[in-house]
Amino acid sequence: MKAHVSSILLGVRDMERAKQFYTDGLGWKIKNDYGISVFFESDGASPVGFYGREGLADQVGTAPEGNGFSGLVLTYVVRSEARVDEIIAEAEKAGATILKPAGALPWGGYGGTFADPDGYIWSLGYSARGTDQPYAE
Repeated sequence: MKAHVSSILLGVRDMERAKQFYTDGLGWKIKNDYGISVFFESDGASPVGFYGREGLADQVGTAPEGNGFSGLVLTYVVRSEARVDEIIAEAEKAGATILKPAGALPWGGYGGTFADPDGYIWSLGYSARGTDQPYAE
């Protein structure tokens, strides 16, 4: 198996709320809306999509209930501290819960963290140290 993710599927409780958060709030563009699942324009990266939480849990053979930290964090690396601040503000305006406001990170970078309406955690980061970062933008 290669170290590669073909797509990222997030099980959501309310499809319309999730679509509104990511499209209206964060500016994502829908590529395909199949009703039970939605995929966004990936801009060359791994595609991200939503699937109803119960249907996705059934598909992978687990229970849809879950609470607390799942161990999954989605990272988004940008090219400036200012862009981290902008995205955190966009997410908060769209209804995200800010878990850690943007600021200096222990390893020397700059970043912040938010949870979307379904509790998925996004970690935004910038580092002036690395030149080979997996930049999202």
